[in-house]
Amino acid sequence: MTLQARGASQPTLRDLAQVAVATGRIEAIVLRPARRSAAVLVDAVLAVAGRGLEGDHRAARSAVTEAAQASAVTLVQAEHLPLIAQWVGLPQVRPEQLRRNLVVSGINLLAMRSPFAGQALQWIIGDEVLIEVSGPCAPCSRMEHTLGTGGYNAMRGHGGLRARIVRGGLVARGDAVRLCTAADQVPQNVR
Repeated sequence: MTLQARGASQPTLRDLAQVAVATGRIEAIVLRPARRSAAVLVDAVLAVAGRGLEGDHRAARSAVTEAAQASAVTLVQAEHLPLIAQWVGLPQVRPEQLRRNLVVSGINLLAMRSPFAGQALQWIIGDEVLIEVSGPCAPCSRMEHTLGTGGYNAMRGHGGLRARIVRGGLVARGDAVRLCTAADQVPQNVR
């Protein structure tokens, strides 16, 4: 239901949580071939539903639990990279240093997750990939080594989000990220 469909009545918070004011953009794609190996930047990647990004260590696991699916892909706000760099005294922070899969600009990542239980928001990347944000992605202790003293605390609250891949396909740098319409969504019982 759109806000206009409600007529003159006041929209509820549930209604407002389903409205995106902007379209985002994929600025960088980062893969982690192995758990502690160096992260690499790529121009495009295949997102596999229920698994992750092809070439990333998370997608290579043979047994995929619900918890693993919820962390199939990680996202970080592009606009936060200069802030993190400033807080740790670096001239810049590169996407591969943060080890998040997708660096997204132009939208508020925190608004990609519904604040209401049972009301998932789905987002489409490019023409076909459908994701559902499952929760925050807390920084790990490795950030202290990667970014220097204070790196862990600089990332707190800015570590990004975890998401499940509902429908796979190709993700490329420059792809749009937008809130799904009813026509784009995959019904809950099809997953």
